[in-house]
Amino acid sequence: MFFSVLGSGSQGNSIYIESGATSILVDAGFPGKEIASRLQLIGRCIEDLDAIFVTHEHHDHIHGVGVLSRRCQIPVYSNYKTIKAGEKLLGKLLKYSEFETGGKIEIQELQIRSFAISHDAADPVGFCINNGETMIACCTDTGKVSRLVQQRLTGCNALILEFNHDLQMLKEGPYSPALQQRVRSDHGHLSNKDAADFLQTLVHDQLHYVVLAHLSATNNHPDLAMTAARGVIESETKTKLKLLVAAQNVPLELVCVEK
Repeated sequence: MFFSVLGSGSQGNSIYIESGATSILVDAGFPGKEIASRLQLIGRCIEDLDAIFVTHEHHDHIHGVGVLSRRCQIPVYSNYKTIKAGEKLLGKLLKYSEFETGGKIEIQELQIRSFAISHDAADPVGFCINNGETMIACCTDTGKVSRLVQQRLTGCNALILEFNHDLQMLKEGPYSPALQQRVRSDHGHLSNKDAADFLQTLVHDQLHYVVLAHLSATNNHPDLAMTAARGVIESETKTKLKLLVAAQNVPLELVCVEK
């Protein structure tokens, strides 16, 4: 399997995943032309996409979904509450397929399973994407991690995980007390510490890549997120785990994931 985080942060989010002749996006939070441009940068074409899966209805995750669906004839997959909450921004879709949170959907070579997360949205989800041999998991925009989330992410070979903010930077930064509380809440975002502590429970010999995602441009820095992540995996001497940081403005190079 191959994947690239096309961009991650408060200005837009999108993840590209491919297995054989099958390719999907998880979210499309940038304008359609921008997503097409970023796909070209990793050597892929927007016309080859088979589906867009939506995690939740916030603007930075669905901004380009509607236009891509209409202009490029790409079906969209979402749970009911998310599609209803985002229908004004999404507009008319070429084709909409509803899934139940926690259920599985097969798209050619890929099996996609959603799982509930905790965020201030209608029915937010993460995804595990499996081709029968390899699993890539996406878990961002959650204020806490549950036993269910841990169960779903256990055993993945690549993980895209939220490292949103540094607690001290958030405390000393420009956000109002109310906004700080929203970010820190169970329906907000994971801090570097919370994400690193969670990551430590998931490390195993076949986890090859972890992407630190959805970093706040105001309340975090890549070095701080990397330091937190490295601190919990350096003692895991058996793993060859590689840490990557997703950027807001440029896509990650295409990553090949093997079991």
